[in-house]
Amino acid sequence: MSLENIPATDLDGFIESHLLPDTAFRRQVKEAIDTICSFLKERCFREGEGEVRVSKVVKGGSSGKGTALKDKSDADLVVFLSPFTSFWEQFRRREEFIREIRRQLEACQKQKRFTVTFEVQKPGLQNPRALGFTLKRPCSQAAVEFDVLPAYDVLGQVTEHYRPHPDIYVWLIRECESLGKEGEFSSCFTELQRAFLKQRPAKLKSLIRLVKHWFQKCKEKLESSLPPQYALELLTVYAWERAGRQTDFITAQGFQTVLELVVNHRQLCIYWTQYYDISHPVIGPYLRRQLQKPRPVILDPADPTGNVGGGHQRGWVLLAREARAWMKYQCFRKGDGSPVGSWNIQA
Repeated sequence: MSLENIPATDLDGFIESHLLPDTAFRRQVKEAIDTICSFLKERCFREGEGEVRVSKVVKGGSSGKGTALKDKSDADLVVFLSPFTSFWEQFRRREEFIREIRRQLEACQKQKRFTVTFEVQKPGLQNPRALGFTLKRPCSQAAVEFDVLPAYDVLGQVTEHYRPHPDIYVWLIRECESLGKEGEFSSCFTELQRAFLKQRPAKLKSLIRLVKHWFQKCKEKLESSLPPQYALELLTVYAWERAGRQTDFITAQGFQTVLELVVNHRQLCIYWTQYYDISHPVIGPYLRRQLQKPRPVILDPADPTGNVGGGHQRGWVLLAREARAWMKYQCFRKGDGSPVGSWNIQA
């Protein structure tokens, strides 16, 4: 049965059966990520001119956050490179390193160094942020979509309760404003984005998977430019936090709450201060300017320059239309046909 026909009481079972990755798939994804990480650390820049050191490779995306869907995983691998000594250097030189990574990947494919095949996507953008490709194993239906992003290691060693020094965000804000490209360096903060979601309760991650599954169905139907999936993930976390941060809840109510927030997207103004300080003399005024932008505003909890909810007005309207239609479906009805209801929160 498809999601729209699943009774509200059976949503947890639907997630367990259809959305949670099984052990075999998780193992395949891990092996694929290990393969690419080893390639990036040990081979990719050995043959180039000059010494290029990889300080670390950080796994982001759904695989890094623990919210991957069954038989579908995306992994953002952020490779921090020694030649990048500033945000500007990352912006200026990243295309050069993306070309080199691509060249080395294609060489490995021709030499059959890997027991996998690569479907390398040709970048169509000038100065792209990432190199995207798909990794498949010959005997498996599973595929892992990769985005490899060269980045500047501005954070250094990130510990469990790490909070960046305010000067990092002051520098980030000034560079983004200078370039006129807010959110341009979000990859530098991947470890914080991952930590923000990774330690959340298992049931919340299951709700995030359900929302992502719904979003993918909408995307296939609408074939239009929709808000980024990350915005829906953050919206789900926001709804759960405002509802009391319960580790056990009725999934259908959480799902309906998120869809109601999508319907009311013009009222959304959401931000977190886990990593940056709103009372800072530079960061605070900048945040207030961000929060005065047209709704919806959903600020990246790790990067105050990244408004992941902005700039997609038509996409939000289309998504809201779908959300209204979905809330009439069986998955939001109790056994007696009455509405399941939602959490009592404010947009």
